[in-house]
Parts: sequence; structure tokens; C-alpha cells
Amino acid sequence: MLSFASCRVAPSVNVFRRAFSSLPETMKAAVVREVGDADALKVETDFPVPKMGAGQVIVKNEFAGINFIDTYHRKGLYARDLPFIGGQEGGGTVAAVSDEAAAQGVKVGDRVAYSVFGSYAEYTAVPASKLLPVPDSVGLDVATSCVVQGLTAHYLTSSAHADLIKSGEWCLIHGVGGGTCQWAAQMAKIRGFKVIGTVSKGKEDVAKVLGCDELIVCDEVPGTSYEDYESVDIVS
Repeated sequence: MLSFASCRVAPSVNVFRRAFSSLPETMKAAVVREVGDADALKVETDFPVPKMGAGQVIVKNEFAGINFIDTYHRKGLYARDLPFIGGQEGGGTVAAVSDEAAAQGVKVGDRVAYSVFGSYAEYTAVPASKLLPVPDSVGLDVATSCVVQGLTAHYLTSSAHADLIKSGEWCLIHGVGGGTCQWAAQMAKIRGFKVIGTVSKGKEDVAKVLGCDELIVCDEVPGTSYEDYESVDIVS
């Protein structure tokens, strides 16, 4: 999780214009100008602050989630127009709102999380429809970490199976030591499914506390943390 210094702005009359005019012209951001390995991601201190479009807000980020899919963008496996700011999961406070967003009830100072491209930065332009309000009782770090992995796990356990699995029936979840499938294993149990989880030996301690009914512990593929599915003879 990346963390950014933040300053919450309390909403007030005409705060939009003051907030918008107080935004800097440039910001710190982690930028990819040429795809490649990790060193292709460069921190720049003078990247332009994004312009706010109709129906959007500007979020001053406090946290940005780091997800495996981000490496696909950085390596060019999933093509993006260059240059681009890394990340697609963030959380912070609303720093400026468009008229359309204000009409939807979004205010400067609102605590929000979201999933759009360009979260590895101090500021991100986010459509109001993509904002997830964060209650004061929930930390922004926690809320940000829920967005990509948590929502992915939710649809996998609630709708992707098209109701072909019922409460009391068995499901197999691979890689329960990883981020998304830690969520999925626990959500599956909440829905009443019986869970068989697989995990590599290096993440066995993580998997043991998830409540899986059965846990298959695999060796790791040499040189990786990935599960070697040929290392366990499940049938015998």
C-alpha cells in the first residue's frame, strides 16, 4: 500500500471554487514512460495534475493499492497509452467536484475509495459514479485495500458461479494464501459453502486461519512462491 500525505478539507459554501483553485499544477506520481521491469516505474515530482472532466471529482490520495495486475500494465502485457501513471486503486478525500458530481451529492472533504487508472499519484480524476463512500469508522487504508481484491472475491463467490453452487456444497479455491483468495475463502464460508483451499508451503500459516474445511499444502515451484500442483497426489 502506498501512502500519501493528506490534508482533509471541510466542506463549506462555495468551497468547490476555492478547492479547485488551490490545487497545484504539478504533483508527485509514479510514471511509466517505457514499459519494462520494475525500474520502468519512475517517481516524478512535476507530473501535471489531472484535469477534471464533466461528472468527475479530483481525489487527493492518501493511499494507493498495489496489485499484481499493475505489473501487467507496467510490463506492457496489457497495453496502455504512454506515458501513464501506475495503479488502479486508491483512497483519499475529495479535493474538487464538478457541477455534475455536486448534483449527485459529492462534496469536498468526502472520504472515498475508488478503482480507476492513475492512483500512484497525489491526485486522481475519478468519475463520481466510481466513488465508494468511506464511513469515518473505517480507515482509508482498509477501505482502499478492499476495492480491487475484495470486490473481485465478492463477485467470484456471489455471482460468477451463476448460482450453480448452493450452501452446504463444496468449492475449490486455489491460492488461498494470496490476497484475493484470502477474501474469497472467507466469503465462501460466510455464504455457507464448504471450502477446499490450496496453498504453497510458504503461505501455509496465512491459509490456516481462513476457516477452510480442507487445506491442500503444495510445494513451491523452484525459485517462486507459486504452488506446484504436481507435488501432491490428491487421489491417493
